[in-house]
Amino acid sequence: MCSQTGVAPVDSEREAVPRHVAIIMDGNGRWAAERHLPRAVGHRAGTENVRSIIEACIECGVKVLTLYAFSTENWRRPYDEIEALFTILGDVIDREAEELHREGIRLRHLGTLEQIPAELAHRIGEAVKRTRCNDRLIVNVAFNYGAQAEIVRAVRRIVAQGIPPEAIDEDRISANLDTAGLPDPDLIVRTAGEMRLSNFLLWQAAYAEYWCTDVYWPDFDGERLKQALCEYSRRQRRFGRLAAQIRAAGA
Repeated sequence: MCSQTGVAPVDSEREAVPRHVAIIMDGNGRWAAERHLPRAVGHRAGTENVRSIIEACIECGVKVLTLYAFSTENWRRPYDEIEALFTILGDVIDREAEELHREGIRLRHLGTLEQIPAELAHRIGEAVKRTRCNDRLIVNVAFNYGAQAEIVRAVRRIVAQGIPPEAIDEDRISANLDTAGLPDPDLIVRTAGEMRLSNFLLWQAAYAEYWCTDVYWPDFDGERLKQALCEYSRRQRRFGRLAAQIRAAGA
């Protein structure tokens, strides 16, 4: 039987390295526009740095990486761009899934496969199944994902289980989210200068630290991620307490 997470519980405020890093990968289109290239070229360029990000996570001791690849709001984009994104994801799975498996990396999908082309949905499912027992690094791919819809799905699961209202608490809701069994993100990174969550991990990000950069996603690599991790290590996570209380607890 495979472990659900492979992530040991730790006291996050005492950790210099976040257990879970989540990235809003933004700026592919602007990267392409500045080079007078089609947007699809920017999206494809945005897959070339993922290997560098994964390697940096492993090197630094990050245990969970979540990548925001396609939101439920992205369905509002032109169909040819959506189709290109589907093609690119399929190509990445074909190119990388087996190698990631050999390196002990587990792939998980966050979101729903509804509306996704059947062949692509099958390839996603097979990659998830193939790597399910790996525990060197968990990589969540949030594809056709929206946090509000995720919370709705969690509530519906709880109702379907017949759980009485008085038994519903934060832990119950967390256990029915797409990220069930995983630690909440400690650090959320957003590229391309935007300062919003864009319907990403709204429940799980309640106590996350944020780090934003003007760098477009295709130019964001492992070294830049290490800059974010370095900044994170300087912050003190208080979780509602006073700094003096945390110092006293660590004495």
